[in-house]
This record gives sequence, structure tokens and C-alpha cells, in this order.
Amino acid sequence: MTDTPKSILSVNNVTKTFEGIHALEDVSFDVRPGHIKALIGPNGAGKTTLLNAINGIMPPDSGHIHFLDHDVVGRSADKVAGLGLSRTFQLIRMFTINNATVLDNVLLGAHIQLKPNLFESIFRRGKVNKAEKEAREKAMELLRFVGLEKAADATPGSLPFGNQRLVELARSLMTEPKMLLLDEPASGLNDTEVESFTELLRSIRQKGITILLVEHNMKLVMNIADDIVVLDFGKKLAEGTPQAICANPEVIKAYLGTAQMECRLES
Repeated sequence: MTDTPKSILSVNNVTKTFEGIHALEDVSFDVRPGHIKALIGPNGAGKTTLLNAINGIMPPDSGHIHFLDHDVVGRSADKVAGLGLSRTFQLIRMFTINNATVLDNVLLGAHIQLKPNLFESIFRRGKVNKAEKEAREKAMELLRFVGLEKAADATPGSLPFGNQRLVELARSLMTEPKMLLLDEPASGLNDTEVESFTELLRSIRQKGITILLVEHNMKLVMNIADDIVVLDFGKKLAEGTPQAICANPEVIKAYLGTAQMECRLES
């Protein structure tokens, strides 16, 4: 019988510098399996830079990042994704060429599983077709999960902004991730959409998927996060439960009172 690992992701002393300015400076924290961890901070605090370092888009200058005991520093983004770490972006990325549909966009998430080698393409086409059929069925299942089954044949650009975010989330889930990195997924959503999205995140966690969430919507963060890391000017300012973060005077100061007001709404 094996013990459950204490952390699925470990960020240790990560530093990233741009033209002599520290975007990240000696940042460390762990994420436990099955948890939702929020990463918050003022604009320019280094949150997206940290996500880029974790998933291989922009490796750190120094420090270590371990995902499921694999050192991911120096690995390309697709190699990191292959380990089970999937990512959404602050700016929505939709595939529209050749009249691509919502279903097509979700299917793009299956590229890791659907890479037939030359032998399979020439001599075992039936196997590839079976895999493609299974991928389409899975993509439809995920569209049902996020509430967009009826939009499968629509073009992504015809959907409201909030639904486009759900398409991107379904595409990330298509990779069968063990962990999701979500970069401001509630940006641009109205209050009703945020409430629905909060419930969706809870459902994802119930599937056993760990989440690291970058988000400015403090009401969502306080409702969903198991614990929170606060960045300010590239440094870790605080880490703890939502209750502890709400009561932290340094965090309140960094947010100029915004965090305190949101916490009062939740009390």
C-alpha cells in the first residue's frame, strides 16, 4: 500500500528576471493532491509568469519545480502537458480556421492521445478511427459536463464570452489532466456566471483533479480555495487558509482594502 504524496506540485525558490527586474524572486509553495490552491496578488505581481514557469512556456532562471516527482524545469510545454498538467490562459485561445466548431476546439485537447505513428496510419487505420471515435464521444461528454452540448456544432466566435471560457476549460479537461492551471478563468464573467463556474470547479475537484487558480475575483477565491498564496512584486507575501489571508494586514495593504471588503461580504 503506497502513501498518498504530500504534494502534487512543489515550487522551490523560483526566480525569474526580465532586464534586471525580478518578476519572481525566491518563490516557494506546495500544492496538495485534490486541493484548489489560489494564487492572488495585484497586477504585475508575477502570477502569470509563475504559471508560465510551471508549465514550461518560460522556464525560471533558478529554482526547482516538481510535478508528480518530475523536475519540469527545462521541459517544453507539450512535454509538461504529457505528464498531466494542463493550462488555460487569461486571453482565450480559440481555433477558427476551416470553420472549426466548438467540438473541434475541444478535440484539440486530445492531441496527446491521438498521435498515431506512421505504422498505425498506414497499416492499422481501424485502430486510429476507433481512437478518433472515442475522442469525439469523450469531447461530447465534456461539453455536457460544462453545459455546452447543444453548442457542439457552433463556431466558437458565436458564443458569449463566458461560454468561450467553458470551451477552453473543456479542451483542457480533454487532456485527462491530473492538475489544471487556470489563469483568471472568471475574467469577464457576470455574477451569475461566476456562481455557476464556482460549482463547476467544485465538480472538477470531485473528479480528483487538482487546481492551481490565478484569479482577481476575491469572492470566488474565498468560496472555492482550500488555501491561498499571495504574491506582491514577485515575492511571496503570505500563504494560508482563506480566513488567515483575509485577516492578514499585509495582504489588506497590498490590495488597498479590496481584499478586506470582499472578505466582509463572505463573513
